[in-house]
Amino acid sequence: MKAAIIGSGIGGIATAIRLRAKGWEVDVYERNTFYGGKLSEEWINGYRFDAGPSLFTMPQFVEELFELWGEDPKQYFPYHRLDTLCNYFWEDGTRFAAKADLNVLVEDISTIFGELKTQVKKYLEDSKQLYDLTADLFIHSSFHRLDTFLSKRFFSRLIHLPKLRAFHSLHQENERYFSNPKLIQLFNRYATYNGSSPYIAPGTLKVIPSLEYFYGAYLPNKGMIQIPDALVELARRHGVNFYLNAPVEEILHDGRSVTGIRVKGENKLYDRVVSNADVVTTYDKLIKNIRGPKRIYTQERSSSALVFNWGIKRSFPELDLHNIFFSDDYAAEFNALFKTKTLWHDPTVYIFISSKHIKGDAPEGCENWFTMINAPHIAGQDWDQLIHQARENVLSKLSRILGISIEPLIEAEWIFDPRQIESRTSSHLGSLYGTSSNSMTAAFNRHPNFTSRLKNLYFVGGSVHPGGGIPLCLSSAKIVSEIS
Repeated sequence: MKAAIIGSGIGGIATAIRLRAKGWEVDVYERNTFYGGKLSEEWINGYRFDAGPSLFTMPQFVEELFELWGEDPKQYFPYHRLDTLCNYFWEDGTRFAAKADLNVLVEDISTIFGELKTQVKKYLEDSKQLYDLTADLFIHSSFHRLDTFLSKRFFSRLIHLPKLRAFHSLHQENERYFSNPKLIQLFNRYATYNGSSPYIAPGTLKVIPSLEYFYGAYLPNKGMIQIPDALVELARRHGVNFYLNAPVEEILHDGRSVTGIRVKGENKLYDRVVSNADVVTTYDKLIKNIRGPKRIYTQERSSSALVFNWGIKRSFPELDLHNIFFSDDYAAEFNALFKTKTLWHDPTVYIFISSKHIKGDAPEGCENWFTMINAPHIAGQDWDQLIHQARENVLSKLSRILGISIEPLIEAEWIFDPRQIESRTSSHLGSLYGTSSNSMTAAFNRHPNFTSRLKNLYFVGGSVHPGGGIPLCLSSAKIVSEIS
C-alpha cells in the first residue's frame, strides 16, 4: 500500500510515521522549502524566532511516535518542564506569575486575586474532570463514525452531559466560580487556544487549562522547531520519503475514489491520499469536480494572528518564557475580532522569549521577542494600515507597563501577518485553527478526518477533527492511521 501525504505540518509528519509503522510506503510532498507547516523558524541578525506555536503541552503525544519504533524519545527529543507557566501583567500594575506547582499556584491566586482557595481548587479539579470525561470521545476518536456513538464509552458519558457546560459561554462559566474580573479574564484567555471568543464559545473550553495546570507546560531544549526536526529525522530513519519545493497541483480521482496526485505536471499513483492542507484549500484548489460540504464554507473562521518578531538589545528579568499583557476591555477586543473584523486599539499582547531558556537564540544580554496579538481572519481589511497602527499601540502598551521605551531597543524586526499565514501555510483566510469554536455544536461540525465524497481520501491537521494546536494535530494523525 502506498500513501501520499500533502503537507509536512506536524499532523502530516505524524501521519507519515504512523502509516509507515503499519507497513505502508509513504511519500510526503511539501510545497515550501522547509518542513513543519506553522512550526517553523526564522533567523534575523543573530536572533532566532520560532515562527509558529510556542506552547508545548502533552509531550507524550510526540513520544508515542518514537515508541512505535522501539526508540527512546529522550535520546532524540529532549525537553524540560517549565517552573513558571506564564507571567501576567495589567495596566494598573497588577502582576501574577502562574507557577507549575499546583499548591503554590492555588495559594498565589488566592492571595493576589482574593479568591477562596477552595473555589480555585474546585475550578481546576472540575477542569481536569472535564478533560477526563471528554478526551476519549472528543480528542482521541473519530467523531464522525457510527461506531463511536454506539460504543459503551459514549453511553457512559451521557449521564455527565450537564458537566460539559455547553449551554453557557466560557465567560459565564468562569463568572460562576470567581468574582475578581482579572482572574476571570485570565481563565477567559484559554478560548484563544483554538481561535475563539470566551464570550461566545461554550463553557466546555474550561477543559483547556487542565492541560497546563495538571499535565504541565514544556519547552524542547532546542526550541519549538525541534518538534518537526526530530519527527522528520525519525520518519526518514524508517523509510518515509520527503520532497520539498514539491507543491501538489491536484488530487486525482475517478469520481468515486482517489487514484493519486499530480506534482509538477507528473501524475503519481497512490492507494491513499492524506491532506494536511487546510480542508477548504484542499477542496477548492486540489480537487476538481468535487465541492466540499456546505458547512465548511459557512462556519465562522477562527481568529488569526499578527506577530512582531523583535530582537531586543537588553534583557528584562521580570519577563519569562511566556508573558501576557492584558487589555483593559477584553470584551471589546473580542467584539472587534469577531464582529467588526478589525484590531482593537488596546490589544492583549503575548510575548514568547525562547532565549530565556535557549541562550543561543539571541546575542548575549539580548532577547528574542515573539510579540503576538490576536487578529481577525482576512476579510478585506487594509492590513498595511492596521499593522502600522497596531505596532504603535503594542509598543506604547509595553512601554507603559514595563516602564521603559521599547522601540529604541529593537535592532531586528520581522512582521508576520494573516496574509503571510495564508500564503505560507495554506490556511484559508489566514485562520490559525480552521473554524472557530464559537458555537456549542462546533466540535460536531468540524470536518471529519475522511470524506464520503471520495474513498481513500483523508484529512489531518488543525482545520479538521479534533482541532488546532500541537496535541490535537498529533491526535488527528493517530485517528487517520486507525481509520485508513
